Amino acid sequence: MKYCTPIVLLLLFISCNNQKSTNLNVVKKKEAINNVLNTWHKDAATTNYKGYFDAMDKDFVFLGTEAGEHWNKKEFEKFSKPFFDRGKAWNFTPLKRNIYFQKDNKIAWFDELLDTWMGVCRGSGVLIRYKNSWKIKHYVLSLTIPNANIDEVIKVNKEKDSILIKKLKRSFNGSY
Repeated sequence: MKYCTPIVLLLLFISCNNQKSTNLNVVKKKEAINNVLNTWHKDAATTNYKGYFDAMDKDFVFLGTEAGEHWNKKEFEKFSKPFFDRGKAWNFTPLKRNIYFQKDNKIAWFDELLDTWMGVCRGSGVLIRYKNSWKIKHYVLSLTIPNANIDEVIKVNKEKDSILIKKLKRSFNGSY
């Protein structure tokens, strides 16, 4: 019984130190991801084509604001190249970002609010960790629509959406 108190104290000390270490690791990982994403957005704003696309995984997927904007990395490079060549791509400034991790810390996902030429947009995505670096694997850009204005947006989209829905229903066979 006399050894019980020191052992409990030792275990409590180790537990607290492990928690501090874990919290520090999460902070460092979040800093690394914030750096990747902030640099990625800056590379678009400054038309650094190589830096922008080097931040992406080889199997990167980009989903844009229109239903048909579903691009792999090569397709997105082709779409983006003329903007970068003209020296005017896009300037998205992060306003808020949340970052989450899978238990093994090799996959992270995030959501962010952005100040853009379209107003406030939402970005979300997935990053994969390779050795000591993170690559953007998937990114979704969407417009934010106030709930009070949703009926107006539905009216604007109604005709185009109905055409697209019919087309997609004809081509979708129910398998993934």
